[in-house]
Amino acid sequence: MHQTLFYLTLLFISVSSYASEAFITDISRDREIPVSISLPTNNVKCSKQNKCPVVFINAGYGMSHNRYTFASDEFNKQGYLVIAVAHELKTDPTLNVHPPYMTTRMENWHRGVVTLKFLFNELAAKYAEYDFSKVTLFGHSNGGDISALYAAMYPDEVSVVITLDHRRMLLPRNKNIRVLTLRASDYPADADVLLSDKELDEFPVTQIRIEKSRHNDMYDGGPNWLVKRMSKEIAKFMN
Repeated sequence: MHQTLFYLTLLFISVSSYASEAFITDISRDREIPVSISLPTNNVKCSKQNKCPVVFINAGYGMSHNRYTFASDEFNKQGYLVIAVAHELKTDPTLNVHPPYMTTRMENWHRGVVTLKFLFNELAAKYAEYDFSKVTLFGHSNGGDISALYAAMYPDEVSVVITLDHRRMLLPRNKNIRVLTLRASDYPADADVLLSDKELDEFPVTQIRIEKSRHNDMYDGGPNWLVKRMSKEIAKFMN
């Protein structure tokens, strides 16, 4: 059984919500994982008998896991426990820049999947009022690739996948997993990452291209109009 070291402090992550910053140590991998955890706005309604939903936020490569508060705030408002995960540590290999990415980046993505699996198991016991059996995975860029791979490997544990312009890992083709992907307009996705028109008729996937948006702007620091648009699309999809 894994032992876990859990250190918590409180700090502001936005003008409207608190988050607990934590370092959770996976001793089996000698890996200290930074996470940010924020409770839903109506958390008093969550109980072991009436569990509230859970979402994991997976940042883009080189981005802070705390730079997606537009999304975490929206999830909190809709009753979700939000867990934002820092996947890349200073001791990790750099992300491979050479194709074929489905091969060369698999080490990075698989490490992210192992981290998520570990966190599912560790946090489910600590947050017993929340449902870790069917989670939502949210990811930007490389974090979206990690989310899509997790859904491919453990489809029974995932109910929803939301990605911001991930471009390498194939989106789920699974009738039991709802998918939203918001697409920037400056770079194309790799072949078969997105669904064809025929596949869109078969699977519960929504693909939205946001004109004049840039891949690297899809976070809190992007232009205000884009942040508002992403928040709106997430809220609409989750409702």
